[in-house]
Amino acid sequence: MATAKQIKAARANIKKAQAKWKSMSSRQRALRQPAGRQRSKPGTKGTGDYYRIVVRPKEEFVSFRVQDVGKTGGLERLAGHRSSGSWATQAWLVSKDKAHKEGNTLVSDDEDAKQLLENLGTKPIHVGGDIFRAKDRRNIPEAKKPTPAQRQAQRANIKKAQAARQARRAK
Repeated sequence: MATAKQIKAARANIKKAQAKWKSMSSRQRALRQPAGRQRSKPGTKGTGDYYRIVVRPKEEFVSFRVQDVGKTGGLERLAGHRSSGSWATQAWLVSKDKAHKEGNTLVSDDEDAKQLLENLGTKPIHVGGDIFRAKDRRNIPEAKKPTPAQRQAQRANIKKAQAARQARRAK
């Protein structure tokens, strides 16, 4: 409980602060705000609906577009547009329904999210809030394509198509 002397001093201090505040310009008032009063950046509080997996720094891009991947609302790709005109993935947004944080990394609860996390170059590492950092999958130059895995997939697809054609002929 405050004493009468403390209450009187507090009132006097409030009057002094109000008088000083009124004498300042709006610019001076803005500069006097404590640093903690600024708007928090998206994803830093950990209260959003998505986890953000950053794969490239946003400074590389001049504009952004969000693209829904697969079914509506689970995975989203944040595509960045470079000044050169090319597009690349800046970040992935994974719904909190499809993944959860375990320790310092992200673990999938859904098949689509699992496939995305496997395709990334590294495991997502927690940075803060809802933000994770990972490397994008390795870029294979066109001169080295088709890769052995692509050739194997092509052969498998050709065999499937041939088998389907033979099954249709047999009917």
